[in-house]
Amino acid sequence: MSLARRGFKSFAEQLSNPANRIQSYISHSRDPFVNLSIEDYILRTSPPDSTVLFLYTNRPCVVIGRNQNPWSEVNLGILQAANRQGRAAKDTEPPAIGDVDLVRRRSGGGAVFHDEGNLNWSITCPRTEFTRDKHAEMVVRALRRVGIERARVNERHDIVLDQGHEKRPSDPEDTHQTAYTVEGGVRPLKVSGSAYKLTRARALHHATTLLASPNLHIIPQYLHSPAKAFIQAKGVESVSSPVGNIGLDIDMFQQHLQEEFATMYEDQGHKPTVEILGEEHLNIPAIKKGYDELKTDDWMWSQTPQFTLAFEGPGSSVLELNVHHGVIQTLEPKEGQVPGDMLEELRAALVGQKLQGINDWSQFLQSRLEPWHSDYEVIASRLETLLPVL
Repeated sequence: MSLARRGFKSFAEQLSNPANRIQSYISHSRDPFVNLSIEDYILRTSPPDSTVLFLYTNRPCVVIGRNQNPWSEVNLGILQAANRQGRAAKDTEPPAIGDVDLVRRRSGGGAVFHDEGNLNWSITCPRTEFTRDKHAEMVVRALRRVGIERARVNERHDIVLDQGHEKRPSDPEDTHQTAYTVEGGVRPLKVSGSAYKLTRARALHHATTLLASPNLHIIPQYLHSPAKAFIQAKGVESVSSPVGNIGLDIDMFQQHLQEEFATMYEDQGHKPTVEILGEEHLNIPAIKKGYDELKTDDWMWSQTPQFTLAFEGPGSSVLELNVHHGVIQTLEPKEGQVPGDMLEELRAALVGQKLQGINDWSQFLQSRLEPWHSDYEVIASRLETLLPVL
């Protein structure tokens, strides 16, 4: 399949042309903010009856869903250790893979880890033709074409690799069963998780594909928050599953996936030329606007649905913060007694404060509480652990 580099002006014209019902693109950028913004532009700009494939690979990053709580889904302390005070991460810092971005996407779903061993595939199509399995099944067919016969779509619309030891008779055309599917046996390994965004006329289905990630052993460190047990939250919680690599070269699989896409839609027009996109497309104002928005503190933190955090106070007390859109709304005692005027002093310091404005809890509270004493240090230390902000 031929590749062509597409200038930003001609890309905008081609994407919006009603005659182009089937389109295929690949990004050479590794910037998650760029790729997610191009993806959103495709959703908003492509013709209502078109189907568009977009493939991209991001540098290491943690991407959370539109309606997720970063404090309960991500180990922010690891990201903070590497990125705080504006300095670049060192290769020796935990967990020793350098800079890792934190990104809130515009679609729903759970938190995922991206790196250069993961291929992200994205399909934008008419909403009337959308199902949660349709394009996951397309990806499974592409995997089976290159010999990954254990791949299938599970009941959660994810792609998994069955781990059964005995090969049994099966229908090779059934994308929901394999010869190694075992009910109640060894859990399959998840290799692709999906998220969705629906508009009035269009549907976006995008997903990861773990082909050759070098970071499988540390992904759980990023996606396990020490605050999760202390937070009660509205919004979407991630569902943990054992994950694995498929063991394929990204460039090779990209080509097979593009071919499977072209075959699937060959009755709707000419075989699409695969166009190359990237940072230069930030010259399109709508893509640049989306890119800038994704990088703002308001988008990252203030979009967080309402949640409460219960944490240990002085003595045997337990305090509870209520936070809405990243702003502390209330502070109340949940258990035990808070000494003297401490509760009112803490309320005066905290209520109405944006969490994103607190880079260091000890410094923040010391600037607002006098005299400073050990009970306040306990609270500051606890909040630094549970509610860090990058």
